Amino acid sequence: MSTILAHTEELPAAAPPKSRASSTWDNWGRLLVLPYLLVFAVFVLYPVCYGLWLARHPVSYEHLFADPIFFRTAVNTLVFLVVAINIKMMIALLLSGFFLHTRWWIKVLSVLFILPWAVPSIPTILSVRFMLNPEWGVINSLIFRFTGMDGPNWLNEPALALSFSMVMHVWKSLPFWTLILLAGRMAIPAEQYEAAAVDGATTWQKFKFITWPSMRTLYLTSTILSMIWTLGDFNSVYLLTGGGPADLTHVLATLGIRYLRLDQVDLAMASIVVALPAVLPLVYFMMKRLSK
Repeated sequence: MSTILAHTEELPAAAPPKSRASSTWDNWGRLLVLPYLLVFAVFVLYPVCYGLWLARHPVSYEHLFADPIFFRTAVNTLVFLVVAINIKMMIALLLSGFFLHTRWWIKVLSVLFILPWAVPSIPTILSVRFMLNPEWGVINSLIFRFTGMDGPNWLNEPALALSFSMVMHVWKSLPFWTLILLAGRMAIPAEQYEAAAVDGATTWQKFKFITWPSMRTLYLTSTILSMIWTLGDFNSVYLLTGGGPADLTHVLATLGIRYLRLDQVDLAMASIVVALPAVLPLVYFMMKRLSK
């Protein structure tokens, strides 16, 4: 009898029967999710799959690699990533320490500093393009007024045009990364700086032994994420230079437009697919760092 009771006590309690109302709500939940899945399939999944299908032929990549504009575009993209991103993140790291101060005029300046990132890209970048016009732009007008000489044709020189595109990218996205690094600085306990000050540490020693070790992971992760976003930055180049002059300032994000204008859709899709070998390793390293 005791053995039977012991086995009876070990049996798990039966789950309560599911009510009809709960089952009805589950069905309604699945039904309400269907429109979102349909939108995702039509506007996200289908365009991506269709683009990959258009770029499936090896001949497309042979024509793409044979185009001298593609080689120039790959070099421009590499220069854009190496120069613009490192300059942007270094300035953001310095400015994050500046905006950490609590003076009232720094708070006012921080509001003005965020404006380039907050306002839309089209009016801001196009306004800079008008300012750089060689005939009636405000910059060349000021040069002529103060020196009596004509200013350069800023956007007609490939090196200058690409440099200004990088300047626009840094100017536009710098506030965002400054705020990210500023949040990282604010997470560092103030007691560490106070203890370092008592020990007589200089500003550089505080940065080297307190700030940088605490922010290194955030800085590197932000740099990798910025590289991924910069590979898809279309506005900074296309709105300022349009890829000109003579298609010499294109980056991978804007090269597809050139092929679309030439009615070469397969090359346009191939120019996007060739960026994946650069994007996927960056995504892998970023996720690996975040997993730690």
